[in-house]
Amino acid sequence: MKNRWMSAKWIGLISVLMVFLSGCGKNHLSTLRPAGEVGQEQFNLMLLSIIIMILVIVVVVILFTFALTKSRRSKVGEDFEPKDVAGNHTLEMIWTGIPILLLIILAIPTIFYTFKQADTRAMETEDGELNSEEVVVNVTANQYWWEFEYPNQEVVTSQELVVPTDTKVYFNLQGADVKHSFWVPAAGGKMDTNVDGINSFYLVFDEGKAQDSDRLFYGKCAELCGPSHALMDFKVKALPQEEYDQWLADMKSVEEPAQASADDAAEGQEIFNNSCIGCHAVTPQGTGAQGPNLANFGDRDLIAGYLEHDKENLVDWITDPESLKPGNKMTGAYDLSEEEIDKVAEYLMGLKVEEGSGDVGAMNVEKSSEEASSEEEGDNQ
Repeated sequence: MKNRWMSAKWIGLISVLMVFLSGCGKNHLSTLRPAGEVGQEQFNLMLLSIIIMILVIVVVVILFTFALTKSRRSKVGEDFEPKDVAGNHTLEMIWTGIPILLLIILAIPTIFYTFKQADTRAMETEDGELNSEEVVVNVTANQYWWEFEYPNQEVVTSQELVVPTDTKVYFNLQGADVKHSFWVPAAGGKMDTNVDGINSFYLVFDEGKAQDSDRLFYGKCAELCGPSHALMDFKVKALPQEEYDQWLADMKSVEEPAQASADDAAEGQEIFNNSCIGCHAVTPQGTGAQGPNLANFGDRDLIAGYLEHDKENLVDWITDPESLKPGNKMTGAYDLSEEEIDKVAEYLMGLKVEEGSGDVGAMNVEKSSEEASSEEEGDNQ
């Protein structure tokens, strides 16, 4: 009896803890605080399924309680025999039909939203070319970092995805080495990045929710991809359309690597060019590099996707990346002294893209010219 009481106490304690822990989390990293159209639709489906399950539980509990109280031996006697309902077609149709009806109620919106959210036809023209009027991002997942390419603007960045709010953002997802999974919990469901094909979908980031989260959301890899899978994070900055356009123009304006001014940073740039430039680009053009693009590294908020952005952490990362992200491909790719690492870190912390340096008008004119050329080619064909 004592053991049973102790077991019941432990079960009760664990249940209470689970209730409280279920409320823990962050607004920008929660599927229960949807931040856009897709996330809200998926959240509504969750609510619908929960309501159906609660309804079933309530009905079953009521029927069970009614049968239990009505059929007590003190009421019906020792010799009572329940009515045999085997073969009752009416009852069989009821308890078979109700689950089918509930499944249909759940299936209709699920199928509707599945096809709706998989519709990415708008990101291509009738000729199968990329639609320059839409926001398209090519995502490449690597062990253990992310590359984001904006093909319409020929801009590439890594680790920090920048998107406009209140606009459909179309994603083309692919893995560079093994299977990964792209997931921004607050914006919508996850989708795999396969090595042998491209998966496409879209997300929408709500302006109001972006303001509530300081325009910051977190993304993760949701597919076990190696020893540092849990550290394969990225950030999403959701900006108003004007700020997004300015960011693109600023990135597009960087055609040459930024030149360091301070002595240590200048020496660090030379060391970087001799040891690191083969894997890391420092201008936001070109895709498929072995390592993350570092053009705007000094503007980022995180190092290696999860470390606080400061020189001390950067030095630790360059010194021993294996201890911070086991299995990463940077380990053993270079041989630098402590002094050289410090100078390289000084250089990298200064890699910034000047805000307002890009010409949004010129970028839009170039975009219009490309659209006109594409239409002319289509008419000639």
